[in-house]
Amino acid sequence: MNFFRGVMGGQPAGPQPSGAETIQKLCDRVASSTLLDDRRDAVRALKSLSKKYRLEVGTQAMDHLIRILQTDRSDSEILGYALDTLYNIICNDEEEEQEETQQKQVDDLGAQFTDRFIQDQENITLLLTILEEFDFHVRLPGVKLLTALLKNQCAQLQGIILVSPMGVSRLMDLLADSREVIRNDGLLLLLQLTKGNAAIQKIVAFENAFERLLDIITEEGSSDGGIVVEDCLLLLLNLLKNNSSNQNFFKEGSYIQRMKPWFEVGDDNSGWSAQKVTNLHYMLQLVRVMVSPVNSPGATASCQKAMFQCGLLQQLCTILMATGVPADILTETINTVSEVIRGSQVNQDYFASVNAPSNPPRPAIVVLLMSMVNERQPFVLRCAVLYCFQCFLYKNQKGQGEIVATLLPSTIDANSISAGQLLCGGLFSADSLSNWCAAVALGHALQDNLTQKEQLLRVQLATSLGKPPVSLLQQCTNILSQGSKVQTRVGLLMLLCTWISNCPIAVTHFLHNQENVPFLTAQISENLGEDERLVQGLCALLLGICIYYNDNSLENYTKEKLKQLIEKRIGKENFVEKLGFITKHELYSRAAQKPQPTFSTPEHMLFDHEFTKLFKELEGVITKAVHKSSEEEKKEEEVKKTLEQHDSIVTQYKDLIREQDTHIKALKEQVAGLTSQSEEMQTTITQQLSQIQQHKDQYSILKLKLGKSGDQGSALDGAQVNGLQQEELTQLREELDELRGQQSLLQTQLSDKDALINSMVSLALISTLLVLLSLYFLLHGFILSPLCFQDELTSLSSNRTALDTELASANSTVAILQAEKTKLQNEVQETKKEQDELLMLLADQDQKILSLKQKLKDLGETIEDEDDLDTRDQFEEEDEEEEDDE
Repeated sequence: MNFFRGVMGGQPAGPQPSGAETIQKLCDRVASSTLLDDRRDAVRALKSLSKKYRLEVGTQAMDHLIRILQTDRSDSEILGYALDTLYNIICNDEEEEQEETQQKQVDDLGAQFTDRFIQDQENITLLLTILEEFDFHVRLPGVKLLTALLKNQCAQLQGIILVSPMGVSRLMDLLADSREVIRNDGLLLLLQLTKGNAAIQKIVAFENAFERLLDIITEEGSSDGGIVVEDCLLLLLNLLKNNSSNQNFFKEGSYIQRMKPWFEVGDDNSGWSAQKVTNLHYMLQLVRVMVSPVNSPGATASCQKAMFQCGLLQQLCTILMATGVPADILTETINTVSEVIRGSQVNQDYFASVNAPSNPPRPAIVVLLMSMVNERQPFVLRCAVLYCFQCFLYKNQKGQGEIVATLLPSTIDANSISAGQLLCGGLFSADSLSNWCAAVALGHALQDNLTQKEQLLRVQLATSLGKPPVSLLQQCTNILSQGSKVQTRVGLLMLLCTWISNCPIAVTHFLHNQENVPFLTAQISENLGEDERLVQGLCALLLGICIYYNDNSLENYTKEKLKQLIEKRIGKENFVEKLGFITKHELYSRAAQKPQPTFSTPEHMLFDHEFTKLFKELEGVITKAVHKSSEEEKKEEEVKKTLEQHDSIVTQYKDLIREQDTHIKALKEQVAGLTSQSEEMQTTITQQLSQIQQHKDQYSILKLKLGKSGDQGSALDGAQVNGLQQEELTQLREELDELRGQQSLLQTQLSDKDALINSMVSLALISTLLVLLSLYFLLHGFILSPLCFQDELTSLSSNRTALDTELASANSTVAILQAEKTKLQNEVQETKKEQDELLMLLADQDQKILSLKQKLKDLGETIEDEDDLDTRDQFEEEDEEEEDDE
């Protein structure tokens, strides 16, 4: 006990042992003690020394502490001490006043001990098993230890936990712990675990993480909650950001609808705590993650639709127009609304209908543009408004038309401020940032919209009293020539390039001003500073667009004359060099990365994201256009015409193939119909043959009956009956022969019809194959002459005419067969009727013969005589002849 008194603060006599010696003795006691109490006291002593003697405890005691975790699982107290000790030697949390070099040494020490601990993966598996213990003094230090390990060696720990059976599931159970301390530390653990590992993120998501986290956020008060809400939001961001699978799972689980209550802020917006601002900031970021432009278009569109249907977009617009909202929340809300409406026509239409709560009400777009062109507004807010306007016009030709319409003379309302008026005011104000933002915004109203580019040419501006109005296009070039700030000129040049690209009419209007081309050539040919070189590159782009999209309607500025001017005044190589300077600029590369304009200072706002895409498209074609000679252009035009001609031929063949496919389909349907008719007729013939056979059998039975009957007294009557029957039988034989002949003829016609159908199908398939082969040769470079195509088309037309003729013949044959079939059926019915009458007559005669025979017997006369025998022999001979005929 004296030993522990010395360790725990007693004052024994003699020299004091050093820290390393004390720790060595404690480690020996942990390793050798058989009593649990002695080991527990030794581990508790190591825990008390672990912060001051971190290196010594970590070096000497780690193996012993791990062994305690393995062997003393039944005692929660010693487990808690061991876990706390391991946490103290691995964790790098130190006092803030430590010097930087000391902190670096501490970090290295924590990483070393972490590496040593995870060398054996079983240690991590052991730690995950210990976390299943419900005891507070075991579970809490276990969570903290695993969190510290993840902070030091995240990637390695993630790999171990990922392959550990039920590893992630055990950690997810921490969120269900009723003790808030453990639950909150479990959130921090999962925050570290899910960083940058998509596989773990998916497992955590499918372990019902979204449901649990949203429940915790609701329980803690949503945006009014504390730090726990912030941790939940950060964990949600980890799970959803750059993880399309989890985003889809979040949307399919209807969790977007549960985000709407987060943004239901009250009317009194004066009491915004710092924590509430932070929470709302992360909530808005979560919305943006679901509709980010970097996501797949289909996923983004479905999330945008869900946000509109559940009312989330409407709630965000309410915050947008509310008063008393902090500036950073307002800025982030504008950015969020921007991405919720970007490229979604329904959401863009709704945003266009939102009005600000002012008197009189003004559209939200107008209110936002007023902030954008107001130089007293914060820079980040103005950038956010510009992004919102760009997203509103992205793939929205309806919105583009509405913005341009506010500038046209017929739609201007003098009593209200419109979006077009604000853009023109910002375009020509004294603030260079307003100039740039207005120019970029107006450029987005023209993006990929030829109609609005032409409409904007009608805009006239009144510059001063007593002077005639000038066009907007001319006013932009006038400001350029006045030598304003670089930012203003870059914005105007981007607007002009967007405006006249792919619009020959706008190019003609630009070239019609005699001063524009000399100004551009003068700008490009000068040797100026680096900032001016950027302006020179944009001037070169503008001049190149005037060449590439020139329709040669102005005699003085045709393509060839403009190229000659470049060669004489600037030089082709110099022109291409000035043009290539744009892509080498750092700010160009930054703007090309993502649509949102994010700049650290106003001076860095020089390039727009959509303009960088336009420049990529135009740089190569303009360079080629400048270097090409007139002969090469003529050749290219000829090749282009040839290709267009070939394209038209291919189109004709495609139409022909579609027509042939339709025709073949119709032929197949007709063949199927004819085949079914043939089968029906064959069935009818079979039935008729069976009926004839039945009639023959009945006839034979009647002959046998008649052969056995007859007597002397009725010889004369019998002869008359037999004579009448003989005539009828002869008639029946003739009808039977006629039916057999008709059957043979009908079968012959059916065979001819089947052969005709097969030939029709073969001809149709052959003609289709010829068309496909011709198209194949055409597409693989075997360009056939127009005459060859004409011959082929004529041949196909003749084949089709022959097929139509054969089809008509087949149809007429079918009609004839149908008529003969009807006639044959009528004849069979008549024959059957006559046979029925004959049977009735024979039955009556048989009755008469029986009655006469009975009378003869009564009179005592004999019945048989020679006449009866002759009659019987005659019937037998007729039967034999009939069998020979068959």
